[in-house]
Amino acid sequence: MAAKRPAKKKTDKSPAPVQETPVPKVPQKGTEAGGVPEVPAASEPASTPAAGPPAAPIQPEPAPAKPAAAGRMANATATQAKTFEVVVFTLGNEQFAIDLFDVKEVVEYTTITKLPNVPPYIKGIMDLRGEITTIIDLRKRLSLREDPGGVPENSRIIVLDNSVTSTKTGIHVDDVTSVSTFETTRVDYASGAMNNEDEAILGIIKKKVKVNDTETNELIIWLDIRKLIEDIEAD
Repeated sequence: MAAKRPAKKKTDKSPAPVQETPVPKVPQKGTEAGGVPEVPAASEPASTPAAGPPAAPIQPEPAPAKPAAAGRMANATATQAKTFEVVVFTLGNEQFAIDLFDVKEVVEYTTITKLPNVPPYIKGIMDLRGEITTIIDLRKRLSLREDPGGVPENSRIIVLDNSVTSTKTGIHVDDVTSVSTFETTRVDYASGAMNNEDEAILGIIKKKVKVNDTETNELIIWLDIRKLIEDIEAD
């Protein structure tokens, strides 16, 4: 009878238990009274950009240049926009004008009292609403031919503004036809300057009119009434 082999001891193949190291608990914010306050993490310093040349200021874009023709048109428009107002009146067959702002009012012709020992162009004086007003015969002052028919029916007295003369003064004219506005481009200044002895002529106004469907110019002599009165008062 064969001998029995000793039984092999069973080897425990299960792994050895691993010893765990206890991890300390980190207190949570607000979970326990008297806990350690949470410390914020240190912020990293912001990176500083490298120093460089200062940025150039932004310049506005230049406006596009205007063509020369456009500039000339603008200047022409500005010139045409200059206007002036005048009172137009007649002496015989000629038309004259003085600045509107030199005129106070226009009244009808009435009785004029003659004065002795005065220049021929001083027609006399009249009572204008209680004010003694000196009347100048503008026809004689300008050395124009007298009207053989006497005083025209439509004669008027143009009373001048107080800024023009030191005393109440009016000028006697044959008729007052209109108050008109003209552009300076309609004035011929060179023709007015031909008579160097009489600086009271500012220029010749060319008024456009139509005669039988044909456009033509009426000529109006533009007077500087202030210069005329200055010369009269200096006599």
